[in-house]
Amino acid sequence: MERGNQTGTGNFILLGFTDDPDLQYLLLGLLLSGYLVTVTGNLLIILAVISDSHLHTPMYFFLSNLSLADIGFTSTTIPKALRNIHTHSKGITFAGCISQVYFFVLFGCQDNLLLTVMAYDRFVAICHPLHYVAIMNPRLCLLMALGSWLVSVLGSLPDSLTILRLSFCTKIEIPHFFCDLPEILKLTCSDILINNIVVYSAAIILGVFPLTGILFSYSQIFSSILRISSDRGRYKAFSTCGSHLLVVSLFYGSSLGVYFSSVATLSSRMSMMTSVAYTMVTPMLNPFIYSLRNRDIKVALGRVLTKMMPLSERVDARLS
Repeated sequence: MERGNQTGTGNFILLGFTDDPDLQYLLLGLLLSGYLVTVTGNLLIILAVISDSHLHTPMYFFLSNLSLADIGFTSTTIPKALRNIHTHSKGITFAGCISQVYFFVLFGCQDNLLLTVMAYDRFVAICHPLHYVAIMNPRLCLLMALGSWLVSVLGSLPDSLTILRLSFCTKIEIPHFFCDLPEILKLTCSDILINNIVVYSAAIILGVFPLTGILFSYSQIFSSILRISSDRGRYKAFSTCGSHLLVVSLFYGSSLGVYFSSVATLSSRMSMMTSVAYTMVTPMLNPFIYSLRNRDIKVALGRVLTKMMPLSERVDARLS
């Protein structure tokens, strides 16, 4: 397929998980259920933070941004996969594929940066508690959130725009359920040196540097916790960052799992199955992690659900 056709009316073929009709219906149910749980859970977190004044703090402000990024991250890939399974269609336009790559990198980068910002917030709260309010002031929090969104929006452009320079051969089948950038680069007939330089540079700047910041923050946090004399004090200090540490472990653990599985095996299907962990499972678990381990979130969620109950009853009454 020529590049001119590819950027016009040409399509890629997303091979998806399986061609077995019985398994496809099972996958449709699992993906749809997981997607609805992910969107609903993260929306409830956002509503809880907005509606409860007790949650108008830096930690919960960044958490609501993380929930928004998780919704976007999952919505970039899962709805298209659901539509393809439901309609038995595997095609995606070149423009649609570029858009998927762009938003996938954008929201993945945003997750990464927000986890770094949240690690810094916990570092200040535990290592400099007397100066926490002065350091983590509303202006700084807003600048950090806007900065992370801006870096994500701009940082995801090179990965997607450099695809436009590529030409593709007759084989345009992507062995994945979404337009995964490494799989796209395998299909091109063009030289991908520039693309590889861009991909690895972006990975270092937008991935390795934030991870280094998280590791540094937690090294300081653990050092401060170990200096606390009482067991109760250490437990209380650790509990304030336990949820965030678990989310960080899930995010980077699943991402590294995908990377090492792709390096260790030539099977694209194995890489595709492991990628489900960070495209849907991790965003789905985040609301449960923060709500189950956090009393303030549970109370706020209870208030949100209580307010929603009369609304649903009024809607049912009007429909009946």
